[in-house]
Amino acid sequence: MFKSRFQIAGEALVIAALSASAAAQNPRTPINTLTDLEAALLACWVPPPPEQSRPGMQITVLMSYKRDGELFDQPRIVFQSREASKAERSSYRIAVAQMLERCASLPFAEALGSAVAGQPFTMTLVDDREQPP
Repeated sequence: MFKSRFQIAGEALVIAALSASAAAQNPRTPINTLTDLEAALLACWVPPPPEQSRPGMQITVLMSYKRDGELFDQPRIVFQSREASKAERSSYRIAVAQMLERCASLPFAEALGSAVAGQPFTMTLVDDREQPP
């Protein structure tokens, strides 16, 4: 299972405390909260295959969305586990790019779109899957 720490840069994003809905189960369900946004992004995440992965690998992506739920500008990888090899880092960067491609346009509710439009935020993905012996 993957865990993420979701951090928002911006003062007007108080709605993070609201409860999650079923956005991850139905990608066309309006995304009303930051928790819903995190769930939708995690639903798009497919980690690298075990032979290309690293236990405990962390990768953080910086992104922002437009009011209508489309990605704004180019997301950037801002952190990767230092211990990972070049090949492992590459496989995680590819997995993040594929996640963002699958979630390039999300159905933001009007209130969420207004709150997050243009605001940079980061999402850290941590690979805590059990590795086979």
